[in-house]
Amino acid sequence: MGCVYFVRHGQTIWNVENKICGATDIALTQKGHEQGIATGKKILEEGIKADEILYSPLVRAKDTALHISEMTGIPAREEIRLKEQNFGKYESTARNGAEFQEAKKQFLNRYEGGESMFRLAQRIYNLLDEIKVQDKTYILVAHNGIARVIQSYFYEMTNDEYAAYGVDNCTVTKYEF
Repeated sequence: MGCVYFVRHGQTIWNVENKICGATDIALTQKGHEQGIATGKKILEEGIKADEILYSPLVRAKDTALHISEMTGIPAREEIRLKEQNFGKYESTARNGAEFQEAKKQFLNRYEGGESMFRLAQRIYNLLDEIKVQDKTYILVAHNGIARVIQSYFYEMTNDEYAAYGVDNCTVTKYEF
């Protein structure tokens, strides 16, 4: 069986401003581009081998993935299912807002026009199930919401642990099937 490495995209201006990006297409900052290049170098230095990089269609993840691909020579392609969760009315609001923190614990909540955690989990779990049957190693470049779902695919989590889980920009996490 293969494995997957998960990489969260580089820094965006909304990360700096503590705003929820969600499905809003926010570009990387200069630091975010530098983080993507540094992550590619780190993957090379650590001898991480992968067959392919799959990335979210949102520009912050795409640019990060392309930097990694350029540094490592690993081919990269867009995977629509890696798009970040649409947080509806909470897009562009404070990440640590009390109302949003509570709403994240309600897995059927669509945030008035967004996507529920259940729908998000369905598409990410389906992708991971497809990857699992292949004898390949992938690097998935996506978002913090996707990181939560991937973590829950591999490890048991309470609702509170799930809602609180997150990774820093350009963190590389390995998961084995």
